[in-house]
Amino acid sequence: MADENPSSARRFFKMHGLGNDFVVLDRRAGGSLPGTDLVRALGDRHRGVGFDQLAVILPDAEAEARLMFYNADGSPSATCGNATRCIARYLMDETGADRLSLRTERGRLDCADAGGGLTGVNMGQPLTGWAEIPLARAMDTLELPIAGAPTATGMGNPHCTFFVPDVAAVDLAVFGPEHEHHPLFPERTNVQIAQVIGPDHLRMRVWERGTGITLASGSSSCATAVAAARRGLTGRQVTIELDGGTIGIDWREDGVHMTGPTAFVFAGELTDAFLGSL
Repeated sequence: MADENPSSARRFFKMHGLGNDFVVLDRRAGGSLPGTDLVRALGDRHRGVGFDQLAVILPDAEAEARLMFYNADGSPSATCGNATRCIARYLMDETGADRLSLRTERGRLDCADAGGGLTGVNMGQPLTGWAEIPLARAMDTLELPIAGAPTATGMGNPHCTFFVPDVAAVDLAVFGPEHEHHPLFPERTNVQIAQVIGPDHLRMRVWERGTGITLASGSSSCATAVAAARRGLTGRQVTIELDGGTIGIDWREDGVHMTGPTAFVFAGELTDAFLGSL
């Protein structure tokens, strides 16, 4: 499907949620999906634009839009909670609506203006069965047979959450990749280290699969809140303090609700020189 205006294929915009940053391509009017080379080039923070994830907005017959996500290494991701919130805010600002639905590989996600400049999304119910996450073999997902006994959770993508006395004492640049590629996770995993501050308060840092250390992660925040509640460390409603700011998570009967700020940073257009270098 060709763009009505060829220059629209070059356009992008940048958003972030708590420093978790995204390049967004709006393909609702047409255009092809980005190839791996383009994703990696855009994700390069020195020679491209730079992002934690790239998101593509597509038309959808049953929701306001469909979203596809890519990690900085070019690999696809089924879900991205903060990018979903950011794009929901962008579309609500565009239409004047205060709620809408977006479709991802995770399913149809309901989003809403939460007031005070905050945007919320229901990320759906967590996946806690070993085959759903997925893990390499049958086991109890509450405490994995890995040093530190982490908890595995699926939010449409796999997560491995370690509860530690002090997140500042962990060298995440080493710890993260060691566990992202653990053989128990055939699709690799996002890695979180979390510290319990109180019954409704967590401190968390995250290593994202295919990207590395990020200032925040929406799906990781959801997974960590679910893991903490399952282990009896907190209740089901928590505030999570991330490197990039604070987000609220509420695990309800209808799913895991995430609420936090978003920011539109800038819009731009890719040059012939950049595209020709791929």
